[in-house]
Amino acid sequence: MNKGRLEPTFRVWEALCQDERVQDPPLLQRSRPAGPRALSGNDPIGTASRRAAMRLLDAVLRKGLPLEAALDIAARDLDRPDDRAFAHAITAETLRRLTDLDALIDSATRKPLPDDAKARFALRIALVQALAMETPPHAAISTVLPLVDGGPRKLVHGVFGTLMRGGAKLPEIPALPPQVEERWEIAWGSAIARAAAAAMATPPPLDLVFASDAPPEGLDGVSLMPRHLRLQRGAAVAGLAGYGEGRWWVQDISASIPARLLGQGNGRKLLDLCAAPGGKTMQLASAGFDVTAIDMSESRLARLRENLERTGLSAEVKAVDVMKWSPPNQVDAILLDAPCSATGIFRRHPDVLHRVRPKAIAELAEGQKAMLGRAAGWLKPGGRMVYSVCSLEPEEGEQVVEAFLAARRDVRLLPVGPEEVPAEMRPNNGMLRILPGTFAELGGADGFFIARFERIS
Repeated sequence: MNKGRLEPTFRVWEALCQDERVQDPPLLQRSRPAGPRALSGNDPIGTASRRAAMRLLDAVLRKGLPLEAALDIAARDLDRPDDRAFAHAITAETLRRLTDLDALIDSATRKPLPDDAKARFALRIALVQALAMETPPHAAISTVLPLVDGGPRKLVHGVFGTLMRGGAKLPEIPALPPQVEERWEIAWGSAIARAAAAAMATPPPLDLVFASDAPPEGLDGVSLMPRHLRLQRGAAVAGLAGYGEGRWWVQDISASIPARLLGQGNGRKLLDLCAAPGGKTMQLASAGFDVTAIDMSESRLARLRENLERTGLSAEVKAVDVMKWSPPNQVDAILLDAPCSATGIFRRHPDVLHRVRPKAIAELAEGQKAMLGRAAGWLKPGGRMVYSVCSLEPEEGEQVVEAFLAARRDVRLLPVGPEEVPAEMRPNNGMLRILPGTFAELGGADGFFIARFERIS
């Protein structure tokens, strides 16, 4: 593998290691601003949020940036958190509905607008508000028209008016981007692709993972496995019972599985690679492992340290690149939650469906193979390693494991047993692939791949 060629990809996608889903950024919630604020100039109240949303949408679709990474720059003119949250919400909902929004726009124009045309961007933002976010149509269009001043203002106003008068609606189930739908149908079948589309229709619920077997009183939800509770979306996290005392953290049910498969620590030495912001680190520390948490991002490690402080759990934290660092001694266990395409978390981060391309997936898979090969040498004989990715791409997962086992004769696959995971998560050939549709009636689960290995010599 050409490590130098892959370095930019690793740095962009390092921010999407699985534990980034420990707690949804509050701005992902589909929200509306608490109230208007005065703007300078002649723009209608609320235009600034829409302008920030257009910048965000451009950053994702044209520049290929992650939505969260682009937020600060795109919303630089917004002073109020509510305005910033609304700009984020508009953009996230537009990305969920992009295929259907574009189909509506194309149905009302004589010839399709270019994908990067400002008029198309403005219409997407106006239509998603009117059709999916309960914004009155007059407010949706009046706050968007200033974004195309000096441009196709009449076109935007005319297309929007035509669609509104014609009773335009968005389908209840959003359509996947065509290239994603085709890729997943080939990999998993049409039923799974349909389940993925259905999963985009509603925000995911709130999963809590507990540091001990006894959850605090005052929490009402559904437990899908030990030390887990699922709550309905919308609760203020910091106000829930036990938060201040560090009794739990937010972590999707799928994201909690990899650490569980390493069992109880009993003081054994463990490396948690790509650890920030700390969901798995906290799981492993609470299970009794002597944890060293590794991540190359100082800013993400700051959040990990905050999480450890809140929960009262401990781990040694190191800001290093795992491809350039080695532990002083071999260890008993390793958790490698590798940088990946993150397509399995599309419910929370719909931008991944529009940014990830086959070339990036292939490069990230090569990086995962390299990381696995390097980390395997750090295991003691008899030591165990779990590899996981929050991806729905077989290139990241099954194909990585196949190549890894072919290259390493000193490691064997340690099958995941059906008794180790919820019944809805069915291991296949000793590995666990969590697909859309899992726990569908209870709010779903993020897409994941997990495999466990043992060093035999």
